[in-house]
Amino acid sequence: MKFLVLGGGAQGSAAAFDLVRRDDIERVVIADRVVEKVRPFLKPYLGGKLATAEVDAREPSTVRPLMEEADAVVCGLPYFFGFPMAKLAVECEAHYCDLGGNTEIVERQKTLDEAARIAGVSVIPDCGLAPGMVNILAQAGIDRMDDAETVRIWVGGLPQDPKPPLNYQVVYSMQGVLDYYTTTSIVLRNGEVTEVGALSELEALEVDGVGTLEAFHTAGGISSMPYRYQGRIPTMEYKTLRYPGHAHIMKAIRELGLISSAPVAHAGREVVPRDLFIDIVSPRLRNPDGDDLVALRVRVEGRKDGEDAAVQFDLVDRYDDEHGVTAMMRTTGYSLAITALMQVDGRVEQVGAFTPDEVMPATQYIDELAGHGIDIVETRPAATAAP
Repeated sequence: MKFLVLGGGAQGSAAAFDLVRRDDIERVVIADRVVEKVRPFLKPYLGGKLATAEVDAREPSTVRPLMEEADAVVCGLPYFFGFPMAKLAVECEAHYCDLGGNTEIVERQKTLDEAARIAGVSVIPDCGLAPGMVNILAQAGIDRMDDAETVRIWVGGLPQDPKPPLNYQVVYSMQGVLDYYTTTSIVLRNGEVTEVGALSELEALEVDGVGTLEAFHTAGGISSMPYRYQGRIPTMEYKTLRYPGHAHIMKAIRELGLISSAPVAHAGREVVPRDLFIDIVSPRLRNPDGDDLVALRVRVEGRKDGEDAAVQFDLVDRYDDEHGVTAMMRTTGYSLAITALMQVDGRVEQVGAFTPDEVMPATQYIDELAGHGIDIVETRPAATAAP
């Protein structure tokens, strides 16, 4: 099996690390515009199963030769490359998966369904943590019910040692974080697709080994899944987890206009507040030592065998200090790599274009994660118990 990983950033590197350590994989190529350095955990594999290549995804002709040699393309590039790279992969008859996160682009990728079927490959966007892992777990919970009535998802990437005032550290793009804090969230209410404000409907959540966290709405976490289930499941929502107090501060910052993308006049020139905010704040929110954790809960309630029932999936994953791989890289990058592996080895049986909740076999996916020490715990709590 041969894999092409597009993007040498955090998640692409983590995906490559998962793949290159597998005995049945022949070759992994990391391709990016600049590949001068690779992460320390990848260096032992360079010159063996792992290779690098310089390409420019804005020029598909530079990518095509590598895709033609790959069984699957693992895309860790920014979301706006999702459609052209998926289309190119289908043309090259290679399976394709990416991190997704943009519902409009996912819908465009799904228009490749017929072409992918003819090529005998699968296209699966939204394959990271959220969207990705949470969608697969939510679908597993829905499948365990005769009638699912409520699907609730909570996810957070957090520092193990929180520091005020935000008690947060950047574990991926700061621009992405701010997008989630300023874009409305799509939920199901009474079976209808509804928009709710970011940072709204604050609630507390107790997480074993972490403590009390706060949860609030943010955009993008479950992508198109509410549209798929509108009219069929009354309630579906996704919330981000942070340490208490974070949402209050970020809401004030937002309402003061400090993370607005609209230019303002200052000292005779235009300044974009968000750009300035990112430049000032990002260095203060980075932790070179990693030391992060990911907390996740997916809870589905409904009816089973004529009775009220609930199923719950919980995960707390922490920084891998042996290899220097963050929890966010483990849960996101490894999820992406596992999807690609299962596409190639046939455990994803369908060909065409799908989201992961439509085609990923949850039990085998969970078992693969467990092989990395990413242990998802499934329980059957009382149906009306607090989350």
